[in-house]
Amino acid sequence: MTDTFDGGCACGALRYRMHSRPMFAHCCHCKDCQRQTGTAFVLNALIEADRVELLSGDPKPFGMPTDSGRPHTVFRCPDCGTAVWSNYGGLSKLRFVRIGTLDEPTMLPPDVHIYTRSKLPWITLPRGTPAFDAYYSSRQLWPAESLERRKAVMG
Repeated sequence: MTDTFDGGCACGALRYRMHSRPMFAHCCHCKDCQRQTGTAFVLNALIEADRVELLSGDPKPFGMPTDSGRPHTVFRCPDCGTAVWSNYGGLSKLRFVRIGTLDEPTMLPPDVHIYTRSKLPWITLPRGTPAFDAYYSSRQLWPAESLERRKAVMG
């Protein structure tokens, strides 16, 4: 099992490398994610920002409106506009890397489905993956190692 993951934008100008497995992977079905991606959900790999190395390009930040009112910055390739990661809640120490931008996105299936209350009705969730109407308790769901990593980065 690999511990590094390479990815990039659609045009190839922006490339990055994740230097470890993420702490956790979300499949979010909220209306904000639907609106911002133009699709049914978004797949995010939660990882420490210092474990994501920018190999080429310079992602451009875009502030996005949210239903919660909390800050949400999406980083996009300035050439083709592909969203490669986000910072939520103003937390720059964590990245929510778009799993679909990985060279091998099949390597990181979602650990959880969240905000399924706004899931589109024709999406069928897989059996065996936890799903929640809204958010969930990470203390109850995340592996101990991931909780320790989050604690280390958040202080």
